Amino acid sequence: MDDAQLLRYSRQIMLPELDIGGQEALLEARVLVVGLGGLGSPLALYLTAAGIGHLALVDDDRVDASNLQRQILHGQADIHRAKTASAADRLRALNPAVELTLLEGRLEGGTLDTAVAGADLIVDGTDNLATRYALNRACLKHRKPWVSAAAIRFEAQITCFDPRRDDSPCYRCLWPDAEDLALNCAENGVIAPLVGSIGALQALEAIKLIAGIGEPLVGRILTFDALSCRWQEFRLRRRADCADCGEVSLRKN
Repeated sequence: MDDAQLLRYSRQIMLPELDIGGQEALLEARVLVVGLGGLGSPLALYLTAAGIGHLALVDDDRVDASNLQRQILHGQADIHRAKTASAADRLRALNPAVELTLLEGRLEGGTLDTAVAGADLIVDGTDNLATRYALNRACLKHRKPWVSAAAIRFEAQITCFDPRRDDSPCYRCLWPDAEDLALNCAENGVIAPLVGSIGALQALEAIKLIAGIGEPLVGRILTFDALSCRWQEFRLRRRADCADCGEVSLRKN
């Protein structure tokens, strides 16, 4: 690290859990951020501010006026722009040293496989179940850790999956078949600070996983009720019959 980096990240470096070694791990990391909406906005901002070396930003959408209530990466002047382009401008203004790769479009097929393989960690900011299941399979294939969260109305949840650990469950262990439970903000609404809070927690979990500090939310899921301001923690175990990571799936692979 040079003197400018030592100064910029000094408040993190002084933390004994992180220190210079942890900050260098962040500076060398490649993180894939899937979705630049309500969750993706705060998580991308905090990862950029924290000094993640390279961010690959994925979104297939354009900024709409209805996004601005909660998607704080984007502003009034960005309406009708691609969210990847809008996000890049904001993140470069915050920290021009962070390298950005923009992937405008739906992450699927070979593009998804290549993007996951090239990342050290993935953070999911989507509200699309098909994308989450595809991410799960790709992360299992390439043994990549990822941070998953969801927020709707006044409720949210967050957890981490780490295929490098033999005891880690996967997304399908949590939701074996969730197609019938799909919800989105356009149809159900969401309170703005909720996605800000959960997106910031996603960034925190990503930093912990990259730097190898603390106890990430692997095998645990946190749920939050914003109306009562109550958190609950549940244990999540790997399922032997899981279609993606269970014993039958492993034998097939």
